[in-house]
Amino acid sequence: MKAEATLAEQTTSPQIVHRLCVLLVCLVWPLIWVGGLVTTYDAGMAVPDWPGTYGYNLFLYPYKTWLLGPFDLFIEHGHRLLGAVVGLVAISIVISAYFKESRRWVFVLTIGLLVAVITQGLLGGMRVVLGDRTLAMVHGCFGPAFFALCAATAVITNRRWGEYLARDGVSRIGLGLVFLAATIPTLSYSQLVLGAQLRHVQPNAAPGGFAMIVATHVIVAFLLWFFTFAAWFKIRCCGDLTLSRPAGLLIGLVAVQIALGVGTWVVNYGWPSILAWVPGSAGFLVRAKGFSDSIIVTSHVATGSLILAVSVMLWVRLLRVRYCRDRMIGRPASKQQAEPLSRDNEDKTNESLLEPVTA
Repeated sequence: MKAEATLAEQTTSPQIVHRLCVLLVCLVWPLIWVGGLVTTYDAGMAVPDWPGTYGYNLFLYPYKTWLLGPFDLFIEHGHRLLGAVVGLVAISIVISAYFKESRRWVFVLTIGLLVAVITQGLLGGMRVVLGDRTLAMVHGCFGPAFFALCAATAVITNRRWGEYLARDGVSRIGLGLVFLAATIPTLSYSQLVLGAQLRHVQPNAAPGGFAMIVATHVIVAFLLWFFTFAAWFKIRCCGDLTLSRPAGLLIGLVAVQIALGVGTWVVNYGWPSILAWVPGSAGFLVRAKGFSDSIIVTSHVATGSLILAVSVMLWVRLLRVRYCRDRMIGRPASKQQAEPLSRDNEDKTNESLLEPVTA
């Protein structure tokens, strides 16, 4: 009865928390885009003070100076404004979850979202105040992790999360598939960490270490692509589009990511020798901070974060489906035990009604 009551609460509760989580996801990915542009253009120090902007309150900085000023000021201040909006939405999620969400652990999860937003903002502010490239790298690695947490929270607060228990047939998800799906976000985040080290190269970094990171980055990329194919091959016939579609999407996203990785190398260092056969590669000229070049580099960063978020979303759904299947397997036995008891009680009731009434 308690499980059925919980199911009813999950399927009929207001969706305000889920809608706010979806809004948060839709805001965080552009935030990662703008943050990537800040790093690509080396605009992290375009505003030297924090939390204000040149002595102004963040929200009171003259908009004409922001919109019509230098491009590095535009993207850095815009990055801060969008981050502040994300923080306000995270606060709204916590408040709505406190009043509307019946599952207390989900409320705790929303608090974790808010703490993650605050932590990310502090990392960005300390990077400006201290001028530390290592903090910039940590700030860049924490953003995609926060994005993945937002995507997972949006899945958990969705009405479909409770409806899995009410399904007549639940997809069979083995433990091996769960571990296989967990490998994808692990490799994806490893790629983000390696990429952050390449984007934030330390001045005293050895050339041999840089080459090793590049080689590892390339190998792990194709290994990640292989695991996405393997996961899709196992999930494709499960009959659940909420699982098979993200699995197929991951294959395409990793393919796009590999192509963007090649483009990022080309715009930064020129065509590699193994691709010298490509027409026009011999006369290619590396330009400093060209707009189209920066879009390619930033797209590579943003797509990596999207791969991480989709893979985490898929993994969380697989865990939920496996849990619901275990619950469904345990239900028939209890029902079979309950039905004979109810029939015996009904027979006894009928027999008592047929007995003559004696004074």
